[in-house]
Amino acid sequence: MKLRFAIPLLMLAMSSSMAAELPAASRAEIDALLNRLGSSGCQFNRNGSWYSSTEAKAHLTSKLNYLIDKKKLEGTEQFIALAASTSSMTGKDYLVRCGTAQPVPSGAWLKTELQTIRTKPAPAR
Repeated sequence: MKLRFAIPLLMLAMSSSMAAELPAASRAEIDALLNRLGSSGCQFNRNGSWYSSTEAKAHLTSKLNYLIDKKKLEGTEQFIALAASTSSMTGKDYLVRCGTAQPVPSGAWLKTELQTIRTKPAPAR
């Protein structure tokens, strides 16, 4: 009788401890987003201070690597939500400011860039 309950519990415990790997397509999209941010020349506000686009890319890459190492990331939108929209330390929204335009939440900026990446035709072979 005990075995009947132990096996399903063991299987449930094993499945919840094995997080999904980040799909290669999502990793490619995230890398493209980070490259766009890094080369944008825009400024990135984190916890009240403005940083260069290259510093922003480095910071978000660090957060990306942490989530991948912990197997807590399954897709691009999840990366934007978990790592690239708010500070995990303070909960404050990140902002992106390009040129003289008003700052926008980084999540919105990245989602717009993601749509551009996804609608861009693949290069001809």
